[in-house]
Amino acid sequence: MGSIDDLPHRIREASGEPEGALVLLHGRGTSEDDLFPLLDELDPDRRLVGITPRGPLSLPPGGAHWYIVRRVGFPDPSTFEPTLEKLTGWFDSLPDALGVPVEKTVLGGFSQGAVMTYAVGLGQGRPKPAAIVALSGFIPTVEGYWALDEELDGYPAALGHGRFDPIIEIGFAREAKERLEKAGADVTWRESPMQHTIDPEYIPELREFVARHTGGES
Repeated sequence: MGSIDDLPHRIREASGEPEGALVLLHGRGTSEDDLFPLLDELDPDRRLVGITPRGPLSLPPGGAHWYIVRRVGFPDPSTFEPTLEKLTGWFDSLPDALGVPVEKTVLGGFSQGAVMTYAVGLGQGRPKPAAIVALSGFIPTVEGYWALDEELDGYPAALGHGRFDPIIEIGFAREAKERLEKAGADVTWRESPMQHTIDPEYIPELREFVARHTGGES
């Protein structure tokens, strides 16, 4: 069993007793500070306790990383596998640490953080969070180690991607959408005319999505 102290992190407390939790995983080469402001954007009333962890790897050109990039879509197994083990243990420790069950926790991420969101949240045999938010990422392929849960009947997933993304091509997101829908997931989708970034016009819809799946008003 992991511990919340296994990864450096920042916590944004709820305004009162937390009604749920929101966990956001940063992209390549940044830190736990990168998506911290997004907690207030997605949960302005602070109904939820928010937390942003830092990836465990320090790699060129700097910042924190979740795995080594050798080929988009296929994380380097030698770094992805130990990171996923550590992140999974960390995430599984949150209910005890924060006092919020996994079924009241929304897990989300951007770029590499979206990849890890899929891996932690939708892996075969994993307990599922209340919902996932995957922005500008892809479902990882790691043969013989990780596989997507193919039975997602009604499971809520919000995906967003830039049509002109030069880092992770839009086709990866379209494929993820198709795979999740084929597995039965209820997918919220936004394809935006932008590059590798979060569409600000998608934020209100994501805010409503997070609230709805943590028991708030929709």
